[in-house]
Amino acid sequence: MNDKRVHFATETTESSKSLAEVNGSVNVPMDGGYWKTLLAYIGPGALVAVGYMDPGNWITSIAGGASYKYTLLSVILISSLIAMLLQAMAARLGIVTGKDLAQMTRERTSKGMGIFLWIVTELAIMATDMAEIIGSGIAIKLLFNIPLIIGIAITSLDVLILLLLMKLGFRKIEAIVATLVAVILFVFTYEVLLSQPSIGGILRGYIPDPNIVTHSSMLYLALGIVGATVMPHNLYLGSSISQTREIDRSNPQHVARSIRFTVTDSNIQLTVAFIVNCLLLILGAALFFGTNSHLGRFVDLFHALNNPQIVGAIASPVLSMLFAVALLSSGQSSTITGTLSGQIIMEGFIHLKMPLWAQRLLTRLLSITPVLIFAFIYHGNEAKIESLLTISQVFLSVALPFAIVPLVLFTSDKKIMGQFANRAWVKYTAWTIAIVLTILNVWLIVSTLQSVF
Repeated sequence: MNDKRVHFATETTESSKSLAEVNGSVNVPMDGGYWKTLLAYIGPGALVAVGYMDPGNWITSIAGGASYKYTLLSVILISSLIAMLLQAMAARLGIVTGKDLAQMTRERTSKGMGIFLWIVTELAIMATDMAEIIGSGIAIKLLFNIPLIIGIAITSLDVLILLLLMKLGFRKIEAIVATLVAVILFVFTYEVLLSQPSIGGILRGYIPDPNIVTHSSMLYLALGIVGATVMPHNLYLGSSISQTREIDRSNPQHVARSIRFTVTDSNIQLTVAFIVNCLLLILGAALFFGTNSHLGRFVDLFHALNNPQIVGAIASPVLSMLFAVALLSSGQSSTITGTLSGQIIMEGFIHLKMPLWAQRLLTRLLSITPVLIFAFIYHGNEAKIESLLTISQVFLSVALPFAIVPLVLFTSDKKIMGQFANRAWVKYTAWTIAIVLTILNVWLIVSTLQSVF
């Protein structure tokens, strides 16, 4: 069985490698100590983690705290544990097979089904990117008073930055993203400390409350948090960038070692994302619970942090500016990973071969075009443009099962994974998660469409 697995894995050619320009480009010590080796593997997890704290999560988490105080912290905890399991599976698939989730899915489907899955997944990438583009554009407007349409157009320039970084090496991309994540973590840690939240209330919030299920509006918001946390593009991304480290697939011990350190990196970075999401909800609870404030938009939050009638004596322009800086950091870090995900999906599903700069530009244009159209139609009105976030959530919900189900199928198949196939408890837990998330997301789609129409 092991020989078959090794033979299958080594069939990956140079031209078919996922993100070929950086695949296997990072050296790892073969005889170093634990911490030296872990340091070599640290990085890809940060790129995955930013998707779990992108601007699309912000409104949901802060609104959850503002509406129900600390009760929904348990939902963030559960969502983060689900994310850790799914991302570990995605990383294992890439390391063992030498192929990403898009490539594996395309290999095992017909041409027509492959095109259909590409369209669905491409819509999910566009939907994810919309939130980052909108968040970055609004942050630029808040910080520099630049018209929103121009701010949105400026966000397309990060494609050029990404191209430069790719030439300098994948570690540079990891370092930039990790720095942006650190900025987000610092800003919200500082703002939460100023807000003086209830420590006891926070700890109780991690204990699941039965009211979450029985209270319809609380359940809707809880499902929104879950839906905004577990996103399909991260699974494709994780299965690809796990291959940026040197891997000797002919040596099962080296494969096992790569899996162990890659998953450790992923869990560390997703823990940071978990902390950021908790900070967002705690900030919403500490500053806005009971104020009856309307917090449906980024601009509302920006102005609320500078309003003593809402947040009390700690209100200041500094808090508002820090919020905008964190929003810009979140948007930019997420758009970098969104662009990478777009390349992975194009190459994996439709084998699109074109110059790297053109491929990245096409990926970004697909995402930025609908946002710019809305911006022109509504003359840069933030409220109207942010309504795209609701539409984007529907696309993400539709696409999620098309990523999770193949991932569980492939990683549970011993013909594909050999000795690294999912253990029984992982397999059944993953299927339970896939079924529950699919049901919840269908419920979200129906509820969202009912509220829109």
